[in-house]
Amino acid sequence: MSLMSKLKAALAPSPRVDPKACIPRILGGKAVLVDVREPSEWAGGVAKDALLLPLSDLMGGRSRWKGALAGAGRRELILYCAAGGRAGRAARILELEGFRAVNAGGLGDWAAAGWEVVRPAE
Repeated sequence: MSLMSKLKAALAPSPRVDPKACIPRILGGKAVLVDVREPSEWAGGVAKDALLLPLSDLMGGRSRWKGALAGAGRRELILYCAAGGRAGRAARILELEGFRAVNAGGLGDWAAAGWEVVRPAE
């Protein structure tokens, strides 16, 4: 594989998984649900029990992400955003750092899967 092919693979978003398939892992404590949208987007609702960790912080100083990553331990990180694009980028970044992370699409996908959407506590 050429250097350019390797670089494209590293920068490609992680493929999507179906939120319905993720629910048992979250409920069983084997995974953590993470909303990677920006704080201004959270006011409209978030998936219940999701950690609110923006992609911009993951790509920046990680002031919110440091403790969450340390606290996740060996649990899988199930990420969502508005439509799935940012969750895919975040999942790829985390995968490259050795974390188990998946792109579970957008908030609407979670609502359609029957997961409760709530107003954030923040």
